[in-house]
Parts: sequence; structure tokens; C-alpha cells
Amino acid sequence: MAKLSLINRDIKRAKLIEKFAPKRAALKAIINDQSKTDEERFQARLELQQLPRNSSPTRLRNRCVITGRSRGVYKQFGLTRHKVREMAMRGEIPGMTKASW
Repeated sequence: MAKLSLINRDIKRAKLIEKFAPKRAALKAIINDQSKTDEERFQARLELQQLPRNSSPTRLRNRCVITGRSRGVYKQFGLTRHKVREMAMRGEIPGMTKASW
């Protein structure tokens, strides 16, 4: 089980990302728009830099929904490799069985 403070920090980041997503998308659109003047695009870059660091989607970490572990997380299930194996062995994941040959 991951430390509760790390899990809560990630939850806080997710809320910030959701809150600033429209503003971030608008600023990026201005930055990438070649028809805008250089001054407008530069000003948009400065405004983008003024946004909170934790509002950037790249700072969000994939975590297991059960344990909160950040390493070895399967995106398809939202679980770590340990929990995927445990649940597959118990037959809780439809269509997944242990390999045998």
C-alpha cells in the first residue's frame, strides 16, 4: 500500500488538471496558431508558464485503484501487476486465465 500522502497528492493534481484544462488548451491553441503575431504567441507562452505546475497532465502518475502503487500499473485494468495476477487466479477478470503449456 502506498503512503496516503502520495495518493492524496495525486488526487489533488488530478483536480488541478481538470480545473485548468480549458485554459491550458486555449493558450496552447494560441501558441500553435501561426496566424497570430509573435507578441501574442509570446504572451500566451508567458501565461502558460504562470499556471500552477501541478496543473500539467504530465505530472499525474498512474496508480493502482486498490493499493495506490505507482509502478507496474496496467492501463487496461487500472491495477498493478500483483493485483492483476491475484484477481486472474481467482477468476475475477473475465477472459483472463493463467498461461499453461
